[in-house]
Amino acid sequence: MKKFYFLVLVLCLCSSLRGQNIVFANSTFKSRLITANAENGFAKDKNGVNIIIDTNGDKEIDASEALQVYYLDVSTKNNNDTQMFNIIGIEYFKNLRSLNYRSNRVSGADLRPLVYLEDLDCSYNTDFPTGINLEGLNLKRLDASGTGLMKPYLTGEGNVGLSQFPNLEILICNSTTITAMNFSGLKKLKTLDISQNMLQNINLTDLVSLEKLDCVHNLLSELDFSACKNLISVNASQNKISTLAIKDMPKLEDIVMDENKLLKEANLENLPYLKKLTINNCILNVLNLSGLSALESLNCSDNKLLNLDLKKCSGLKNVSCNFNSLLTSLDISGSESLETLNCSNTSLSALDLKKNLHLQILIASTTKVEFLDLSPLKELLDVSLTGNNSLLYLLLKNGKTYKTYFLSAPKLKYLCVDEENINYYKEILTQSGIDNCEINTYCNFVPGNSYYVISGVHKYNFDNKGCIANNSIFPNLKYTITNGTNTGIFYSANNSSYAIPVQAGVISIRPFVENPNYFTVSPESVTVNFPTEESPYTQDFCISSNGNQPDLEVVLIPTEAARPGFDAKYKLVYRNKGNITQSGTVNLTFNDAVLHLKTSDPSSENQTSNTLSWSFSNLAPFETKEIMLTFKLNRPTDIPAVKNDDILKYKTTITSQDTEKTPQDNTFELNQTVVGSYDPNDKTCLEGSVITPRLIGEYVHYLIRFENTGTYPAQNIVVKDMIDLSKFDITSLIPTSSSHSFVTKISEENKVEFIFENINLPFDDATNDGYIAFKIKTKPTLVTGDSFTNDANIYFDYNFPILTNKAISTFKTLGTQDFEFSNYVTLFPNPTSEVLNINAKHDIEIQSLSIYDILGQLVIAIPNAKSVSNIDISKLRTGNYFIKVKSDKGSSSMKFIKN
Repeated sequence: MKKFYFLVLVLCLCSSLRGQNIVFANSTFKSRLITANAENGFAKDKNGVNIIIDTNGDKEIDASEALQVYYLDVSTKNNNDTQMFNIIGIEYFKNLRSLNYRSNRVSGADLRPLVYLEDLDCSYNTDFPTGINLEGLNLKRLDASGTGLMKPYLTGEGNVGLSQFPNLEILICNSTTITAMNFSGLKKLKTLDISQNMLQNINLTDLVSLEKLDCVHNLLSELDFSACKNLISVNASQNKISTLAIKDMPKLEDIVMDENKLLKEANLENLPYLKKLTINNCILNVLNLSGLSALESLNCSDNKLLNLDLKKCSGLKNVSCNFNSLLTSLDISGSESLETLNCSNTSLSALDLKKNLHLQILIASTTKVEFLDLSPLKELLDVSLTGNNSLLYLLLKNGKTYKTYFLSAPKLKYLCVDEENINYYKEILTQSGIDNCEINTYCNFVPGNSYYVISGVHKYNFDNKGCIANNSIFPNLKYTITNGTNTGIFYSANNSSYAIPVQAGVISIRPFVENPNYFTVSPESVTVNFPTEESPYTQDFCISSNGNQPDLEVVLIPTEAARPGFDAKYKLVYRNKGNITQSGTVNLTFNDAVLHLKTSDPSSENQTSNTLSWSFSNLAPFETKEIMLTFKLNRPTDIPAVKNDDILKYKTTITSQDTEKTPQDNTFELNQTVVGSYDPNDKTCLEGSVITPRLIGEYVHYLIRFENTGTYPAQNIVVKDMIDLSKFDITSLIPTSSSHSFVTKISEENKVEFIFENINLPFDDATNDGYIAFKIKTKPTLVTGDSFTNDANIYFDYNFPILTNKAISTFKTLGTQDFEFSNYVTLFPNPTSEVLNINAKHDIEIQSLSIYDILGQLVIAIPNAKSVSNIDISKLRTGNYFIKVKSDKGSSSMKFIKN
């Protein structure tokens, strides 16, 4: 019976509660409660599900309905909503965990009955506050921004304070006029937002769990969060901080310190997890970031930095240091993961990006940079280089093109791009008004975009036992390369290895030797499919002898110009281009009346008055040897004299006991024109300006000399020679000698490039010279009287090319007369021993006289012979001579005898 009465009592009580409607003092508050539904999210149950509070739809809220609410949001959403003045009746919502009455005009509230409340947002309640009572609550989150309701708690005035909320984890109090806050006792606080107040100092000592701090727009002159070892992010922008020193913060990831107008120095050390640092628009002149290896983003724009050392920030991906007008040094050499860099509007005069291979965006406008190398940056997607009035050299050979307006550099002298992009960038230079800018590909010698490499070694199988490591090298081997559409030629350097950069596709390469009947090459060719095959693709070639083929070659190269009264230097080069070892003799004949031997290295073994001889033994196939010679020339006042435009004739021969396969190249005749002054960058046909017709269809020899006349060593030199295909057989071109190591490329059918890479040619006068010599066959279709002209462009690093003189040669039969000598000129006596008299008829005007010996060597020259009637020949040796008359009617010659 007792149990029955107890059950009846409980049922009556529940019925009483269910029927008790709550009386609300503010109709707006009540209205918001009644309108709560599943869509607007004003209320949620214990599972976080949106609910209707007025479940019975009677437009009232009873106590039982209030107990179902765990989350309540009665904040004012927009300016059209009516604001609440109080929230009397909230005490019935005893199960509330979260209450939000943001942006109303509630002046005070007694929330003590809400014993389960953990999250309170009473921010921006603007009417005259009478206070709020939170006694006994266990708050974990509190937002009291934009209101004075919480001032006693925040400042610790009276008997209240934040310390009564020891479990508080999130505190937000921004946009107030509070000048001081007390955070003592908040050892579990993780997030603190106290931005846009009037705080002059803050004590964070007790905030040992703090992870996020936002104190933007206060009056703080210093900031010490060294006790907050769990801190992850800090934003202290728009304060009055003058010095920033942060170290030993093991979890700190993000720091923002923008617009601290007094901040001059920042030192950050031992922050192993710092990823982002933002210090824009301050007056920083010192920024020490030593050891921030995890830093990914740095923004320090609009400061007064003098230098920025980021080489130890290995994890950097984004850097903005623009508008540091005093910045003269930026070191990002250790930031190999860098993706974005903005260094515009600085005083940087140098920018080294060669290690930042993953850079995608570069903004470097309005700097003082003079030299910029972007060629290694294959991933660079966007670049801006406007307003760079100091930029002189831009290397952009990375396989990409950029927006037509990316460049403004009126003083640009040199632009290096890929071959296929030259025309595109020429148009950009024109549109940008950049004149007198050289554009080519010679800043490096590999394609700018993705490329692949075929490499290997080529050796000579001298003992027919196969090519092994100690076999001799096969120098300057020629390769043809084709992708089925385009074909090029590549000559390796003077060693046993080769490396050929190619583009994607099916690539075939085939080695060639000068005399294919002398040798066999194994394999004959190789075909590689890139990128299917791995790069570099290695393919070695073995060259073996085919029978016994004796073949020697000799050439004399003038390494300096010949000037009257000065020394002239020569290099006598002889080589074995056959396939058997040979021994023999090299001879050099010269006009000893005007030339006097000073040095020979090695010394000649036999010497007569006008002939030098050297013996050689065991000259192996492909072996080349050189003899260095120096001759002193007669002066114009000597007898016989040497004057400008005289021709110095040399004849060198090489012989052995074997019968030569190609005897024509065992003799070489050099015809060198004497000059007064000369251009150190020149091109010469060594056979001279007049060549015997027997060389039609045969090799002629060219020498291109270059000299570094600058003030700094020339790292790379390229000699570009456009061959006239109507006069020369370009497939026959063979380099014969050089001053430095080089490779040769032939492309576009007739473009020959001799590439001297990394030779660092000095600029001092004793060692600043270089040369390349080659031979090439003339077309067999040429005839006597045909002339052929050739010149070259010489590129020294990033400078404008130097165009050499035009070397003009004409096939002409020796002794061919423009007029009949005896009809206009009489010689007497003939023979003679002392004086040769010349009697010219009145209708011819003699301009010059030249006397040659039977070897064709000039022995006497009279350049101005208009009034000459006799010539002293007493010093000539006995023998036969030719006198050549140059006149207004042309040239003619006559033989005479000196007895």
